[in-house]
Amino acid sequence: MTPTQRTLAKLKADGYKAGIVERFIPRRNIRIDLFNIIDIIAIEPGEILGVQSTGSAFSEHWHKLTEEKAEESRDWIMAGGILELWGWRKLKVKRGGKAMRWEPRIKQVTIYDLKLDQ
Repeated sequence: MTPTQRTLAKLKADGYKAGIVERFIPRRNIRIDLFNIIDIIAIEPGEILGVQSTGSAFSEHWHKLTEEKAEESRDWIMAGGILELWGWRKLKVKRGGKAMRWEPRIKQVTIYDLKLDQ
């Protein structure tokens, strides 16, 4: 299961209506995010959430959202959308135990996180 599939399943379990907005271009073998920052859009009454999901590359995606694509992130946030980064990792169910489960590390991107050219 990919990080995008895990995120989609969790959002739906949490009561959101959610869909994948990332496109795959087979001819070039690349994926293109909506506005270059969003893999999934989720909605519930009064809220629209854009999610960038990843596996272990959390810091690289954080850099992308807050520096490389800061203007796109700002535009999404200023339009009233919430922008979050979900990084999936396996954590122990119980301290000292062996059982593991997938859990997301979720961080909301705010205007104050963005490194914009002044």
